[in-house]
Amino acid sequence: MKVSIFGTGYVGLVTGSCLAEVGHNVFCIDIDQNKIDNLNKGILPIWEPGLENIVERGVREGRLHFTTDAAKAIEHSEIQIIAVGTPPSEDGSADLQHVLKVAEDIARNMQDYKVVLNKSTVPVGSAKRVQAKINQILTERGKQIPFDVVSNPEFLKEGAAVDDFMKPDRIIIGTQSAKAKECMIELYEPFNRNHERTLFMDVESAELTKYAANAMLATKISFMNELANIAEKLGADIEQVRNGIGADPRIGYHFIYPGCGYGGSCFPKDVQALQKAAEQVGYNAELLKATETVNYRQKNKLFEKVKQHFGSTNALAGKTMAVWGLSFKPNTDDMREAPSRTLIEALWESGVKVQAFDPVAMKECQRIYGQRDDLILMGTKEQALRNADALIIVTEWQQFRVPDFDLVKAELINPIIFDGRNLFGLEAMKRRGFVYYSIGRS
Repeated sequence: MKVSIFGTGYVGLVTGSCLAEVGHNVFCIDIDQNKIDNLNKGILPIWEPGLENIVERGVREGRLHFTTDAAKAIEHSEIQIIAVGTPPSEDGSADLQHVLKVAEDIARNMQDYKVVLNKSTVPVGSAKRVQAKINQILTERGKQIPFDVVSNPEFLKEGAAVDDFMKPDRIIIGTQSAKAKECMIELYEPFNRNHERTLFMDVESAELTKYAANAMLATKISFMNELANIAEKLGADIEQVRNGIGADPRIGYHFIYPGCGYGGSCFPKDVQALQKAAEQVGYNAELLKATETVNYRQKNKLFEKVKQHFGSTNALAGKTMAVWGLSFKPNTDDMREAPSRTLIEALWESGVKVQAFDPVAMKECQRIYGQRDDLILMGTKEQALRNADALIIVTEWQQFRVPDFDLVKAELINPIIFDGRNLFGLEAMKRRGFVYYSIGRS
């Protein structure tokens, strides 16, 4: 099938390259000429395992194209996928201006039937707004051209997005159009060969499903962090508690890991947006508010432990901290809403110099903060330790799980580790001679 995708960010690029990988002919459109030029040279705007290879293959074999020419892309394809950003407005609601702009572009250039597929994360009712915008423009043109608007939310985990797309848990399609349904069956047929993964539902339910999934996962994280904070006060070990409750099949082990808070482009934004959507229909979503409040507090947990150990904020002035992990989670370079940012900025305010290392997010960190005397990005995790007063672990990268503890102790001024992801056992760290702080354990 011929497919056009508006947006070459995280969702758009992964979607476009994966659809091309299974044989569809795909145009990816972006207004940023520099971004398009880079993509045509094989330079990707994001780091995602496996993505570079399938982009290169799609371009080389002529199934994947990058352009700023919206009119050409709209003419090319029956299926038009909207995958642009929906950043939070000042009040926390999702900003649909980019989505509606794409809808307008499609309406101004379409000459025959189109399926407009909304893959951007949008609140309930957005499909109707897209439909209304297209109808408005077609009326202005004096045209009567058939089209369908379909909700098709993405469920891609950063760090595993390519695998998630190629082997999806489910494919959610919101439509009541028989013609659009047939198009969707054909589009996703390569991903259903093992077993049927597609769930068809009404548009509003599909739109809500995306927010519901992210809000549920965010709530699980905040719940475990709340329990971790209680465990610390009571002298319990949250890791043992986690094993105990995870053994219950009704609960399971997924997303019950305590830590220093969640970040990224989805959970914070989507929890806020769902809160706002509820508020707009007169419902007070107290649990969602609590989820956000707990997470905001949890992001300060590591700094509070650092401050408590050294005695005061003033006592931190002039010290150097090694920081392992900058991205909000492993296997991505994304630092949006990352706990590392909350920590590092609090350290700077206290006069602390930061020596940081991350396997892939160093460039992104440089882009965000620029050149600073109190930020040194080190080439290896070992170099970050050199003459630091303590080590702070923020992101659970695999390479941080089994470090050379003798080397860590030798490089640090003090054998102190603040672990925001509970990577190590309490007794083992005690035997190794470390002062070891973790989450939910005392």
